[in-house]
Amino acid sequence: MNEGMEKITTIFVAITGVALLAVLVSKRADTSNIIKSAGQAFSSGLAVAVSPVTGGGYGGGLGGNGFTPPF
Repeated sequence: MNEGMEKITTIFVAITGVALLAVLVSKRADTSNIIKSAGQAFSSGLAVAVSPVTGGGYGGGLGGNGFTPPF
């Protein structure tokens, strides 16, 4: 990775980290639901990623968009 791209990535990660921290410690934040939603999103993404191997369907993953693979 060249030096410029590394600097851009560092800045992006720093901004994202500050935003995440602000959301989690805010008095108005519903931290438990934020963490729960992030876990569900990760779980859905993982299920879609492994479905070709496990034989699981694509429907219901990533918001139940009804995507049907072309094969």
